[in-house]
Amino acid sequence: MHTVVERELELELVLSPECSIPVAALLSYRPDDPYAVHVTFHTGTDHPVNWTFARELLVEGVFRPCGHGDVRVWPTKVAGRGVVLMALSSPDGDALLQAPAAQVSAWLERTLVAVPPGTEFGRLGIDDGLAELLAPTPADDLWLGDPWLPDDFTDGE
Repeated sequence: MHTVVERELELELVLSPECSIPVAALLSYRPDDPYAVHVTFHTGTDHPVNWTFARELLVEGVFRPCGHGDVRVWPTKVAGRGVVLMALSSPDGDALLQAPAAQVSAWLERTLVAVPPGTEFGRLGIDDGLAELLAPTPADDLWLGDPWLPDDFTDGE
């Protein structure tokens, strides 16, 4: 059984140092996709905005600046409280989001309990998938036989 670890949060979309607007978000972690975290932003439209990035990036970003390119994460303080900032860039635009550090950290801790660091690879099912893919089937006997030899042919007799 795969337990999905979810947390609804209210983030702040930072428009300027003086202005931000609340954005409802859902943090989601699935053990069958063990390296990724999923964030769904509910922007008040019929189509939520989904982002997926490395769990390790968010874990590290709670403690120190990390990431480059499309996703950057870093901790800071705003009005005396700890927050995690996430800078997201896409061809459609850029966003700076602020999340409560304590809530993000508590959710991340639950994901780390569900799938401890270093055990993610075992959750991918690669060995099972390869075994299934490479398992012989009855049809393999047809392909492995020599089509030019009669069925009653015996070698060396």
